[in-house]
Amino acid sequence: MSGTCKRFLNKMKGRMRFAVHPLFLLFGIYYACTGRLFLFLVSTLVAVMHEFGHAVAAARVGYRLDRVVLMPYGALISGDIEGIGLKDEIIIALAGPLVNAVTAVMFVALWWFFPETYAYTDVAAYSSAAIAAVNLLPAYPLDGGRILYCAAAKWKGERFAAKLARGAGLLFSAALFALFLYGCVCVTVNFTLAFFAAFLLAGALGGRERTYLRIRADYSREMKKGLEVRRVAVRSDCTVKKLLSFLQRGKYAEFIVYGGNGEFICELSEEEFSEILENADLYSPIGAYILQK
Repeated sequence: MSGTCKRFLNKMKGRMRFAVHPLFLLFGIYYACTGRLFLFLVSTLVAVMHEFGHAVAAARVGYRLDRVVLMPYGALISGDIEGIGLKDEIIIALAGPLVNAVTAVMFVALWWFFPETYAYTDVAAYSSAAIAAVNLLPAYPLDGGRILYCAAAKWKGERFAAKLARGAGLLFSAALFALFLYGCVCVTVNFTLAFFAAFLLAGALGGRERTYLRIRADYSREMKKGLEVRRVAVRSDCTVKKLLSFLQRGKYAEFIVYGGNGEFICELSEEEFSEILENADLYSPIGAYILQK
């Protein structure tokens, strides 16, 4: 695990907040009444693993998980990612389904070597595969919807992307409601489709939320015991994001900044860098903020 990820995990302690959407509770009651409570609980655990994948990916670009809202078929991470690049946001969105896909493959590999474990792990494996697949649907607030938004924004701007994402969400919601009604008349009642359709409808009408909160340095407790200093030399055209990658848990960073011709400019303490980070664009050179100080 990288230093940035370890730092992220340390910052999460005592600060992560959980909330439960009413649809999540309603969904749980439905599964309990139909004798499938174990499936619901396992799916919830798999969804938390999914969010952990998002969180670790976010930590690598300087953001931390702040608040998780449990919802049917997954969860949402809330916070502020103002200024993050579309490419990085796509990477973060893909991280959740990737964790679930890898988990499912690991279970399949386990069955290959130890077939007797199938009876105890099949629910977790199938839930992991299902959550990975469902979250890749191009409808917000699913990860596929976020990816669609970012790709469309890179292509034709955020106004077009917002309309496309909302239209896709409404289309998928209507399709699922239609399948639910068809099942009620011709096959069997499947409330799962109705719940999922309502979830996508809420996402389409609710808009796009920001999802991560930036990491901020606070070593007041660690300094009582003493911290190792890590000194890093960088050029003034080095990006804020690159400097952020040098931060490590248990080490205090000091940056020595040089100009393009090798001339010394200044030294930045970790506190000074954290002040810059409060309002910095991750993709701007650190030199732009040094000149402002």
